[in-house]
Amino acid sequence: MPALVLLGAQWGDEGKGKATDLLGGSVDYVVRYQGGNNAGHTVVVGDQKYALHLLPSGILSPGCTPVIGNGVVVDPSVLLSELSGLNERGVDTSKLLISGNAHIITPYNVTVDKVTERFLGKRKIGTTGRGIGPTYADKINRVGIRVQDLYDESILTQKVEAALDVKNQLLTKLYNRRVIAVDQVVEELLGYAEKIKPYVADTVLVLNQALDDDKVVLFEGGQGTLLDIDHGTYPFVTSSNPTAGGACTGSGVGPTKISRVIGILKAYTTRVGSGPFPTELFDEDGEALRRIGGERGVTTGRDRRCGWFDAVIARYATRVNGLTDFFLTKLDVLTGWEQIPVCVAYEIDGERVEELPYSQTDFHHAKPVYEYLPGWQEDITKAKTFADLPKNAQAYVKALEEMSGAPISAIGVGPGRDETIEINSFI
Repeated sequence: MPALVLLGAQWGDEGKGKATDLLGGSVDYVVRYQGGNNAGHTVVVGDQKYALHLLPSGILSPGCTPVIGNGVVVDPSVLLSELSGLNERGVDTSKLLISGNAHIITPYNVTVDKVTERFLGKRKIGTTGRGIGPTYADKINRVGIRVQDLYDESILTQKVEAALDVKNQLLTKLYNRRVIAVDQVVEELLGYAEKIKPYVADTVLVLNQALDDDKVVLFEGGQGTLLDIDHGTYPFVTSSNPTAGGACTGSGVGPTKISRVIGILKAYTTRVGSGPFPTELFDEDGEALRRIGGERGVTTGRDRRCGWFDAVIARYATRVNGLTDFFLTKLDVLTGWEQIPVCVAYEIDGERVEELPYSQTDFHHAKPVYEYLPGWQEDITKAKTFADLPKNAQAYVKALEEMSGAPISAIGVGPGRDETIEINSFI
């Protein structure tokens, strides 16, 4: 009954797709349990690069069943577009399963997301504008549309009417937008019903039966720990729970069935969107990390904010997720620096703080306290074992492991599928 959770241990964009793909050949199911097409995973297979947004990375692994769980919000048009794009490239997508309890991102959710963000002006959150937050808000307010609703026109119409009763008031009277017609929304949503019907299933039953049959199930989080709605840098967060606890609620699999929780750490730190970022760099080092690391958002296309590794955040991720292992990615990007700063603590109002402050105000004022580790000049992309790494690269990895509080069991030394050093097996 090996069930593993794989999640981002920073602000997202750590390379979860690469890690999931590495494990894909060894697992039977890969499950997305939260988020929507605001997440982006880049997977490199041979000379082919795949950018996935809504689909689980396991869809690229033959023999693996990819699952979109009940905790995900689904934009049907994006789903069908991604499936079509993969089919055109010869990828078999027929095994995909979608929970009938997953919520649908409707056209009015997207509209509300965009106009609200514009209305906030300087106070904007930095959302992707894809309707994610408003869809989760509808879910909590119990006016959401679920995948299963597409197969009962009467219920679908009633739910759309209930949602638009309030939203049209908001759109017309506050945002000076046009009324959204109920029948137009219903017609559009019904148009997706038959196209996605072959994929719809009782995924809670499927996954629990799979675990009872000793199948290997990998739960794949989108975004990252510091973007969690409860445990992230609120309010500059996503609208769901990318942390390990979200894997249970977002899939219907109980916590006693989870055997390992793997956190993905980038060898430095990046962030997309607004919000505090203590180690952010505004100099040539930051620009070099962005250029060498190819730090542009898969989903947003926005340049990522870049900074040095933050061990305070890594320790926090270990604690709130109960991490058993780390997968360290993009170590190769750091090749060429004489010294590499690592944030080991914060200074807040003249005091040294070793752990992430719970106060939003304190975190906004946190200044990084750095230790400097010697760099390396050798190309590490061909390294196959830990011993193949330069001594200074080995020392850097060991230092990060000690500071972060969980063993580093794999290291990414390049973007390719085979450019990974496995120290300890995850399965």
